[in-house]
Amino acid sequence: MQQISATAERHYAPEPHGPASPHNSPLTSWEAAHKSVSPRIRRNFKFVTNRPRLDFSEYLPYLINRVGWLLVVDFGQNTLARHHLSIAMWRILAVLANDDGQRQIDLAARTSIDVSTLSRVVTRLVKTGLVTRTRSATNNREVVVRLTPKGAAMLARVIPHAIALERTAIAGVPARDLSVVRRSLRRMYQNLASSAGVSVRTEASDVRASAASAVSPRRRRSGGRTRR
Repeated sequence: MQQISATAERHYAPEPHGPASPHNSPLTSWEAAHKSVSPRIRRNFKFVTNRPRLDFSEYLPYLINRVGWLLVVDFGQNTLARHHLSIAMWRILAVLANDDGQRQIDLAARTSIDVSTLSRVVTRLVKTGLVTRTRSATNNREVVVRLTPKGAAMLARVIPHAIALERTAIAGVPARDLSVVRRSLRRMYQNLASSAGVSVRTEASDVRASAASAVSPRRRRSGGRTRR
């Protein structure tokens, strides 16, 4: 028993080191634990001393995400739910409120909603009587989405809440800083879109191409048209 204790003592005893010097600075707890193990045991176990570190409290994607999450939760639960609207439905209506009579393909680009998903959302909006969807007067293969009087009345009740929530979020932030934030967010979006191979300026054309490629082989063979 004494022999085992002596062996363990030799294996795990800290290696002596002299007085502090530029080459013998105080060790961190991790380094001390590393040096306290005998060379024979260190050969059998790999100690990681250069661990990757990330200051999550300063990590920009996290800071953006948590603000967006709170905005979605607040607006979704306190406003949209009362009107039986989803975030996607709200985006479409908000774009039409500012610029009515949009092609579906353009709505997809302006709301950052996948074109096939947007088509389904527009169908729901049509069924609830908030928008109309008609063939384009200039291109029979395209459809145009417009607000109905019912949709406009809905937005008259919803938009004030959206503006109030934005004001709550930006309270205390100088106007000059907000201008920088908006400009920076747009630039970050452009950077990420470029990295993903999406051209922001020709986004509508890219979405159109994506929609065309999504047509099933059966529809292609039968000459079926893709609804836009």
